[in-house]
Amino acid sequence: MKYGGIVGVGNTATVYEWEKNKVLKLFHQGYPIESVEREFKNARLIWNMRFPKPKAYEIISYDKQIGIIYDRLKGESLLDWLMRTGNAEECAVYMSKLHKQIIENKINDVPNYKDFLRDNIQNAQSLKEREEMLCMLDKLPNGSTLCHGDFHPGNIFIHNGQTTVIDFMNICHGHFLYDIARTIFLVEYTPLPVEIKEKEKLLKFRKTLADLYLREMNVTRKIIEDYLSVIIAARMGECPTEK
Repeated sequence: MKYGGIVGVGNTATVYEWEKNKVLKLFHQGYPIESVEREFKNARLIWNMRFPKPKAYEIISYDKQIGIIYDRLKGESLLDWLMRTGNAEECAVYMSKLHKQIIENKINDVPNYKDFLRDNIQNAQSLKEREEMLCMLDKLPNGSTLCHGDFHPGNIFIHNGQTTVIDFMNICHGHFLYDIARTIFLVEYTPLPVEIKEKEKLLKFRKTLADLYLREMNVTRKIIEDYLSVIIAARMGECPTEK
């Protein structure tokens, strides 16, 4: 079986057309097989949970690379939809509705979000407030809520007004506010991908979209203040070259 045209390109993989309404997410050469296996395991773990996501079928080896076969999704990313329509308010409604469905679920046999953050804070070489951040993290609650870990418009597909979430590499269990704070961080604070067009237009949307999303989630910035602080600190260890 040979893959078809390119469906999408990400930091870790390229997605190609495959047979019978499926796609091949082919990870870049040298990408750790343990990470691919973790994503596949995570996708299978959450398959029966009640929110829309593509089904993962199998891991395959293809031309010295490792890939996962998924259902092919119709439509476009919510990020592309936002750039095309300029409707940040409706984008926030789509995001919050889907995110609420995800965090209704409980899970335990995946990493603890606090452990993920603690490890990355300890690995952050340039972090001067390490002990302060670790102390703050210790005071935050634990939980068994399913946290996506990478929930943002680029990981949401929309078709005929229906949304579907993708990318299960970073799922964890924890308090739901971790995942909301992580979304705010990803939407508002992370550098824009190199391939993004109309960067100035998107930069204008970021704070507005974050505020609208929080409103729809019925969460204030004050409530997630400490969560966001430890997430920002942990990012220094998670992505040390990010600026």
